[in-house]
Amino acid sequence: MAFSLAIPAGAANWDDDLTGHIVILHTNDVHGAISSYAKVAALKAEYEAKGAEVLLMDAGDYIQGEPYVSVSQGETAIRLMNYVGYDVATIGNHEFDYDMEGALAAIERADFPYVSCNFYHEENGVAGDNVLDSYQVLEVGGVKIAFVGITTPESFTKSTPAYFMDAGQNEYIYGIDGGDDGQALYDAVQKAIDEAWLYADFVIGLGHLGVDGSSSPWTSREVIQHTVGFNAFIDGHSHTVMAGETVRDAEGNPVLLTQTGCYLGNIGRMTIDTDRNFTTELISSTNVNPFNETLILQTDWINAVDDMLGEKIAESPVNFYINDPVTGDRLIRSQETNMGDLVADGIYAYFNEIEQLDCDIAIMNGGGIRADVPAGDWTYMTCKTVSPFGNVACLMSVTGAQIQNALEFGARYAGSGQENGGFLQVAGATYEIHTDIPNTVQTDDQNVWTGPATGTPRVQNIKIYNKATGAYEPLDPARTYNMAGMNYTLRSLGDGFAMFDGATLVKDYVSEDYLVLSSYAMLFNGGSITSANSPLADYAGYLLDYENPYGAGRITLL
Repeated sequence: MAFSLAIPAGAANWDDDLTGHIVILHTNDVHGAISSYAKVAALKAEYEAKGAEVLLMDAGDYIQGEPYVSVSQGETAIRLMNYVGYDVATIGNHEFDYDMEGALAAIERADFPYVSCNFYHEENGVAGDNVLDSYQVLEVGGVKIAFVGITTPESFTKSTPAYFMDAGQNEYIYGIDGGDDGQALYDAVQKAIDEAWLYADFVIGLGHLGVDGSSSPWTSREVIQHTVGFNAFIDGHSHTVMAGETVRDAEGNPVLLTQTGCYLGNIGRMTIDTDRNFTTELISSTNVNPFNETLILQTDWINAVDDMLGEKIAESPVNFYINDPVTGDRLIRSQETNMGDLVADGIYAYFNEIEQLDCDIAIMNGGGIRADVPAGDWTYMTCKTVSPFGNVACLMSVTGAQIQNALEFGARYAGSGQENGGFLQVAGATYEIHTDIPNTVQTDDQNVWTGPATGTPRVQNIKIYNKATGAYEPLDPARTYNMAGMNYTLRSLGDGFAMFDGATLVKDYVSEDYLVLSSYAMLFNGGSITSANSPLADYAGYLLDYENPYGAGRITLL
């Protein structure tokens, strides 16, 4: 196996004649960046003109992300992928964000097949038939290539476990092979590989698994290392820019692993030459001229969404961050940021100021907050970019013990360098995370909460703001509090938050996530989003410091 270096599109040393070559173009984690599909179409046409047999595939997470696809629940992305001519795709965790019905509807809209060897129907705790074909065999130039689809078991908690359950949330009716030690996943993949080799000359993995340590034991590297039979593996999920890496399978055979990054910043090219050697490279999309017909189609939709969401609702001299302004590292899933404070405050203010209900604490999972926003105008589009998922806000009456369990569960990876989409940003509360104390939260093999910490809690000194006294007071585990958040977390087991069973629903389905944030932005005095102009500035002693990228000091890591 040989690796090639990334060569910019249009460079003079590109291959002029690709006759007899098979070119597999691949994308992953596009997340609604539809403005670059015309560039994918251009590469496909160019390689075909040079004599190559061209296949096009995606490794998941394409129907959720930027407003250009989220406002249509992914339909726009599927329409463009159909138009460009995708040949096969696997299903990523974000394909489930519009619930199971939405995921299956996307599959029905596609002119190309979906594959996943480990996504199955379930009844009474027993795995049944796969929902999708495990693999797809495509014949090009007399060569048969099988693409084995693999979906991350993290889909349960990185989408919503309730989507995999029956209407009463009594039992799972869909499952994804994983296993605490990964063996269930490896077995499902090996079975698909063995079957695919009966019909194919090459077998390539098309996985949404990633290489992050937090995804272990379900990473693409681990799947390769515990199976035999892949020639190559096209990956997604971790947003890793990986032109090519050799990973040895269970028998020591080399397997070529590649991933493009995200948001169509790169387009992957895997080539099988006339000697049946595999090479990979990543082509920066900035160097590709778009294909005009696809450009017209995507531009029309982009303009329509811009018109719909482009109204100015506020402005701010403050830069809001989910990423570290110095290092660029994503912080929102492991510590407080000013954007985390703003979004949580938006939920808190919505129920206290607009709904005129008594809200004691608001929480927001860090994985649901998606973008930095520089100083300047705020529009509905801004808010949709920050909060793209279409989850709705709700208010629940919960116990102090449930609040403790939720914060402990959300903080279980804090300080380890491992991200957690369930890390909780808060409003109306403060808490400490003692990172030197081991995590002892009880979870099942899908990382869903099953019980409180069995040892010393990592989360301590929790205080809830008292609007009557203007002071933050210690959490009372036996008392009930009104907690606001998205129903994704409070009602649908999103990110594995299952500790709210028995809580009383006060009000649900009040507004979508981005409209909650939009409503808060419009409450700022003078329309300028600063600490002093927040309606919450009238709350005596309430912690506000939007000017600090690292937040107002509500969450302390010790």
